[in-house]
Amino acid sequence: MKPFIRHILVICFGGVLFTSCKKEATIQPQETLPSQRKATTELTTLLTENFESGSKTAYASGTVTLSSGSWTLDDALIGTLSADLKNGTKSVRIRNTGTLTTNFNIAGGAGTVTVTVHHGSYGSDGSSDWQLWTSGDNGGSWQQQGSNVTTSGNLQAATFTFTAGASLRISIRKVSGGSNRINIDDISITTGDGGSSPPPAAGDNDNMLLGNPSNALADISSENNYLMVKTYYALSYSRSRGTPNWVSWHIQSSDLGSVSRSDDFRADNTLPAGWYQVQNSSYSGSGFDRGHNCPSGDRTSTTEANSATFLMTNMMPQAPNNNQQTWANLENYTRSLVNAGNEVYVIDGNYGQGGTGSLGGVTNTINNGNVTVPANIWKVVVVLPAGNNDLSRINGSTRVIAVNTPNTNSINSDWTQYRTTVRDIENATGYNLLSSLRVSLQDSLETKIDNQQ
Repeated sequence: MKPFIRHILVICFGGVLFTSCKKEATIQPQETLPSQRKATTELTTLLTENFESGSKTAYASGTVTLSSGSWTLDDALIGTLSADLKNGTKSVRIRNTGTLTTNFNIAGGAGTVTVTVHHGSYGSDGSSDWQLWTSGDNGGSWQQQGSNVTTSGNLQAATFTFTAGASLRISIRKVSGGSNRINIDDISITTGDGGSSPPPAAGDNDNMLLGNPSNALADISSENNYLMVKTYYALSYSRSRGTPNWVSWHIQSSDLGSVSRSDDFRADNTLPAGWYQVQNSSYSGSGFDRGHNCPSGDRTSTTEANSATFLMTNMMPQAPNNNQQTWANLENYTRSLVNAGNEVYVIDGNYGQGGTGSLGGVTNTINNGNVTVPANIWKVVVVLPAGNNDLSRINGSTRVIAVNTPNTNSINSDWTQYRTTVRDIENATGYNLLSSLRVSLQDSLETKIDNQQ
C-alpha cells in the first residue's frame, strides 16, 4: 500500500522549462486538482517586438538594442529592402542556420504563455524550416517548443503555447533551406486566457496528464532520465541506453485519420549538444525492429503528426514478432476502443537488458553498444468515454489495461496472455505510474488485472 502522505509530481518552472520538484501534499478524494480548474486569468502581454527601432546591416553575429531589449542576431540582419517582408519598414532577415535570440529575461510569465511570430520568405527565395527554442535559466539550457515551422510565401503567424517559468528567453533558429532567407517580424508573448477557457478543461488531452512516472527532468545533468515534451507525445530519454525509458501520449478520435505511414525514420536533432544521436540505420542487421513506442497508427490525422512518431528517440529494439504481431495487435485493439467512442491515455516503456531477435540468442546491445536491447516491453492504457474533465472522471471502475511482454521472437501473438497489474510494472521499473491520481484511487486501479475482451 502506498503511503497516504507522499511525494506527488509538481511541475516547477523557475529554472529549466518542464523541470520538476517535490512537494509534500495530501490530496483528499473530493479535492479539485489544478489541472481540473478552469483558468480565469486575464490576458497579459509580456513582450512585443516589431524591430523598427534597431539597425544591423551585416549577417555577422552581433547584438542590437531594440525596443524590448538586447538581441543577438547570428547570420541574420535587420532588413529594409523591398524584398524583405515586413509590417512597417524593418524586419529580421535570417539565412543558412542563423538565429535570433533574446539576451534578456522576459519576466512575469509563470504559467501558460503564447508566443506569436510572423514569418515569410524573403523575395523569391524557396521554403525553409525554423524552430522556437526557450530557456528558463538565463540561457544555460534550451528546449524546443512545438514542431518545426515551414516558411513559404507571404507573412503569416506561427503560434506556440506552452508552460513557462517566472523568466523566459526565446530563440528562433533556422534549421533548413540553406541560403534561402526568411523574414521574422512582429513577435509577441502573452500569458493568461482573457478570462475564458473553452472546453475541454485545462489539462485534458495533455500527453502527460497522468503524471511523470520517473520525475524526468529537462536538464542535461539528468542524462538517463531526460524529459522531452513534444507536440504528439512526451518521453523520458536515456542517453546511455539510446532509447526512451517511457513514452506517454493521449489518443482521441481526431488523432485517427487516413494519412499514410511516412516511414521517415531519422535521428532526433533536438537532443542536447554532444549526445550521441541514434540514426535511422542504427538497427540494421541487428535482428531487431525499430519498434515505435508511440505508434505511427496513433497519429494519422496529419502528415506532421505521423512523421513525428518516426524520430529515433521514440524507438526501441523490438523483436520482430513482438513488434509486428503481439504489439501490433495491442495497438490495433487500443485504436478500436477509440473508434468505439472512447479516449485513452497510454504510457509505454521498457526495462532490463537482453532480448532475442530474429537472429536467435540473447543480445544485450546493438549499434556498437550505443543502443541497449531491453528484456521487457510494457504498456498501460487508461480508457475513458470521450468527454471533458478527464482526471475527475477516472474512478474505481475505470478500465486500466496493463501489459508486460518479454522482448523475444518466440512470443505469443495474443497480447492478452501478458496482462498484468500496473503495480507489478511499477515494481519492475521503479516508476510511479498514474501519479496524478489520488493515492487511494491508485491503489484500487493499480492492483487489478483487466479481464475485459
